[in-house]
Amino acid sequence: MKTIVVAHHLCKYDHPMLNWDDLKFVLETARHGGTSGAARALGVNHATVARRITSAEEALGTRLFDRLASGYVPTEAGLEAVRTAEAMSDLERGLDRQIAARDTTISGPLKVTASELIIERVLAPIVAEFVTAYPEIELSLTATNDTLNLARREADVAIRFAKSPPDTLVGRRLFELRGAVYANHDLVDRDQGGTTPLDWVRFAHWPGPPAEIKAMRPNLNTRLTVDDMSAAIGAARAGIGATRMACFLGDTDPQLARVPGLPLFTQAPLWILTHADLRRVPRVRAFSEFAAARLKALQPLFEGKSP
Repeated sequence: MKTIVVAHHLCKYDHPMLNWDDLKFVLETARHGGTSGAARALGVNHATVARRITSAEEALGTRLFDRLASGYVPTEAGLEAVRTAEAMSDLERGLDRQIAARDTTISGPLKVTASELIIERVLAPIVAEFVTAYPEIELSLTATNDTLNLARREADVAIRFAKSPPDTLVGRRLFELRGAVYANHDLVDRDQGGTTPLDWVRFAHWPGPPAEIKAMRPNLNTRLTVDDMSAAIGAARAGIGATRMACFLGDTDPQLARVPGLPLFTQAPLWILTHADLRRVPRVRAFSEFAAARLKALQPLFEGKSP
């Protein structure tokens, strides 16, 4: 009988073990299309991002990105790595939220986000009261118009104008926002109304003034186009033209006045939101209830009833 000898060969990998932390760099590079954007997101320099991507590629034994002139484009293997990194990130954030939800003390870090202008005009005094009432809470305030991801703990509480919040968030709908047309006092004093031409500041991302405004002032003369509310406010203050804005902005600005004879118009409601996993965390609940009560007291301002 012939004996068959089977040789077992040990496979020896010539590349290092994968450092799971490198996948964060792969994920952000894919999200931003290159190392520069990933570096900004991660707070490192682009050389560090490139080095960590190379490390991940060596560990996995395959190329994760095609380096093109237009940026970094994930390969098929890169897309698999990105999906894995996203899943790991979601698990990490979920664990973070679950642990945070066990916290029963009214202390610790709390991240709140709101638009820049609502902070400047309305929210700053409320925050000042809150930090005095709750000195053990380490409050950080992110002033941005961007929608931060509460599921990823980019913020714990968001104060936002929105028609409806995402399904993953819970909170309170406070009231609707209303707007009006504002200009500086000199323009308002000179304006004769009716079919008289009215200098106008328009928004680049809006189709134009509401139909009810155009019906009453058909001869709007666009003198400037802007893409930001702060720019529109500055233009109106400087007398370039009238523009529409939320009443809580126009009515609290001593340099502006409503253009007479024009109606109010409705904008999106104001919400205080948090992730469902965090709604019972004492510091989240404390801020949400505190801010909601103070903002509700200002409801006439937001609804245009207290010019």
